[in-house]
Amino acid sequence: MDIQKNKTSTPLLVDRELSWLAFNYRVLQEAKDKTVPLLERVKFMAIFSSNLDEYFKVRVATLKRLIKLKKKTRDKLAEDPSATFDQVMLEVKRQQEEFGKVFRDGILADLRANNILLLTENDLSPEQQKFVREYFAEHIQPLILPLLLDETETHFFLKDQTVYLGVHLFEPKEKDLKPHRFSMLEIPTKKHGSRFVKLPTVDDQRYVMFLDDLIRFCLPELFPQYGKFEAHAVKVSRDAELDIEEEVSGNLMAKIKKSLQKRETGYPARLLYDPEAPQVLLEAIMAHTGISEEELVEGSKYHNFRDFFGFPDFNLPDLKYSPQPNLVHPELEQEKSLIEAMKKKDYLVHYPYQSFDYVLRLFNEAARDPKVTAISATLYRVAEDSAVAKALVKAAKNGKLVTVVVELKARFDEESNIFWAGKLQKAGANVILGVPDLKVHSKLGLITRNENGKLVNYTYLSTGNYNEDTSKIYCDHALFTCNKSIAQDVEQVFNFFIDRQPDKKFKKLLMAPINMRDRFVELINREMKHAKQGKPASMILKMNALQDERMIRKLYAASQAGVKIQLIVRGICCLVPGVAGLSENITLRSIVDRYLEHARVYIFHNNGEEQYYVASADWMTRNLNRRVEVAFPLLQPDLVEQVRTIIDFQLADDTKARDFDNTYVEHAAATHTRSQYATYEYLRQLVPEGMNPAKESK
Repeated sequence: MDIQKNKTSTPLLVDRELSWLAFNYRVLQEAKDKTVPLLERVKFMAIFSSNLDEYFKVRVATLKRLIKLKKKTRDKLAEDPSATFDQVMLEVKRQQEEFGKVFRDGILADLRANNILLLTENDLSPEQQKFVREYFAEHIQPLILPLLLDETETHFFLKDQTVYLGVHLFEPKEKDLKPHRFSMLEIPTKKHGSRFVKLPTVDDQRYVMFLDDLIRFCLPELFPQYGKFEAHAVKVSRDAELDIEEEVSGNLMAKIKKSLQKRETGYPARLLYDPEAPQVLLEAIMAHTGISEEELVEGSKYHNFRDFFGFPDFNLPDLKYSPQPNLVHPELEQEKSLIEAMKKKDYLVHYPYQSFDYVLRLFNEAARDPKVTAISATLYRVAEDSAVAKALVKAAKNGKLVTVVVELKARFDEESNIFWAGKLQKAGANVILGVPDLKVHSKLGLITRNENGKLVNYTYLSTGNYNEDTSKIYCDHALFTCNKSIAQDVEQVFNFFIDRQPDKKFKKLLMAPINMRDRFVELINREMKHAKQGKPASMILKMNALQDERMIRKLYAASQAGVKIQLIVRGICCLVPGVAGLSENITLRSIVDRYLEHARVYIFHNNGEEQYYVASADWMTRNLNRRVEVAFPLLQPDLVEQVRTIIDFQLADDTKARDFDNTYVEHAAATHTRSQYATYEYLRQLVPEGMNPAKESK
């Protein structure tokens, strides 16, 4: 990993791009791990590939933009984008080579050992050949439109993230045909519904084919005029950055829609190609697509491994994780009304271990409750068929004053958010389409109820989205509370969305970009003061990414002052731990496991009176400066105990935790800790005897 001093005064920073690649390598480690069930390892291959696709569409495309700037402008940058790009491509090449080895020597071999055979076009028995031809004629051929690349075809547009076969045609069967021709055809994954085709099982042997190979086998049916074929896959990833001017005036939704159309035709960030493809075929593709040699990136025979999310499971549960059904919340499950329950005390729900159903219950209850006068919520990424959004629509139709902040700039979820913004507007809700120059990333809900002539607020705050789909795989914490100070602060956040004035004052919440950075700095300074006074001083900071140079500088200073800092960072981390005289008091670990660690938790020792903040925000410059984020305190002892127990499991994890250099953490303890499994068991034991601990989310 590249560690450098950049042009600022901050020493020893890991390059952000290479740190992200180190995170994605941790995903690849899961695909390599033989203790992970086989079909789950296949999914980690898909996650690795999907992550890398997005990385090229966003980060690498941005680097290429910077490289194209004029020299005077480039010289003002903190780092040389050309040098970074070269390092990125070297590391990507190394990881891609290892990815291919893991797939060939690991995944395929283990699939065969479990009687699952991934056949190529050269492996088919006569009976299978007959099946494939019939399947192709009935299901695939109607979906394919091959296009010949010849002198009359001036340009062929390659769709973003779509696999094509480039076909070299030889040996014409008629004299007047050209001896060599080239064709492009799109693999119809979406139209077919899957990248894979299951063949008939024979004697417990399960067979499956890539759609690519099935088409390769049937090329004579598509090109009967030729006798020989050579077909190789290519895929383009296009620049996914949206060029949006976020000024106050103008129709932002229209701009987003226009930019989404441009995304499909964005600048090519890379063209993945099969290394076995002959140069003459690549030259023909480049000549007719306008893609240059600079965009060529060597891949493998197959692209879009993210399609392995749809790999058949053949109904073999032993090759997948053992089920972990959603747990009930031991107190909320016994309450008929969540609003009435929130009057008594605060509650934390921990996803995906506990059910997301309580969120749906809360908003549906509020939509029906005649005493509820208003509901406000922020929507960042919602499910495609969002039950939360439907509840807000229902509330608006029931005459509630519904205010919804819909973030249209949530990358790759813009279309879904546009859809729900339209639905909510039609239902009569007041829809706020984000904030100019800021991205609304906080996850908030505010329910106002008329109780005997007095307005009472109930609030929902979370580290994760209102998304019942991702709640099954993202680890998050959600607070249900009617604490008056927190409710007043949440009101202030929604007032900011309306008046956009930064003069808001907060009693309990930290809000970016208004007071979050300054308040975190104050909390670190307090620990430094205690350390200098000889008092115990420590912090436990869990986040998804640590990139902001000012916060890193402050952590280095705290370490030098004697503050003990334990970092749990899943993804990007530009800080270097354990450096003598700089960060020797800082430890760092990253956990990648069955679920995606998504919660942010910040714990400050405070001379024994610990303060806990749970947040939507990482410590990246974008989170602290350019996003609306919220961190909320835990004020109730039982909730503090829950979060501390979960964090302690993660600090003790010696099964899925990695150190700074991606080596697995080793502990000398006789028993091992796998934090996600320990967390599930801990929350399961909180359920009283006699109560069914499992609950299916609706």
